[in-house]
Amino acid sequence: MNREQFRARLAQYKLIASVKEAKHLEKAAEANLSAAVLSIGNIGVIKGYVDYFKAKNIPVFLHLERIGGISHDREGIAFLGHYVKPDGIVTTRNTLVKLAKKQGLLTIQRLFLVDSDSIKSGLTSLQDTQPDAVELMPGLLPEFIEEFRSVIDTPIISGGLIRKREQMEEVLKHGATAVSVGSPLLWKECKNLDSSVVI
Repeated sequence: MNREQFRARLAQYKLIASVKEAKHLEKAAEANLSAAVLSIGNIGVIKGYVDYFKAKNIPVFLHLERIGGISHDREGIAFLGHYVKPDGIVTTRNTLVKLAKKQGLLTIQRLFLVDSDSIKSGLTSLQDTQPDAVELMPGLLPEFIEEFRSVIDTPIISGGLIRKREQMEEVLKHGATAVSVGSPLLWKECKNLDSSVVI
């Protein structure tokens, strides 16, 4: 999947499943997703998880800081790119975004908005790394989506602490392209989203 295809899928389905437990893999695969982000597993099982979603034609990203046994260096990212073969990665680290791009992987850079300095440094990071999408956290700060939207043309994913459909609607109204949630109940409730539906 290339950048344009991924961005089109984000705009169409609007929902990313953040999978944090192995028992939720099947539930995530039953939803209409932009992508699945895996925050589980280790070097021994992660290829099987990736292959599971790819067999169902669901783009799959790995949250690198949560996958055990894979080094966060050039060799580790090369191993991911050549052997595990996810569609992309999610990370907070500029260096990992750059390394992943060199391996042909899509990148979602995660930013935590904790104060005004983090907003400024986050925008600087995005200019430096040019990820395929940015995830702003926590998702309960929708007004800051508009601030980022006015400065960057990168798709914005909103995630973190979102527990209700109404919160998902709010971040989309403020300009998020998609919403990342870890609740299987929300995946099910929002299963039939598409580009014609504003949730």
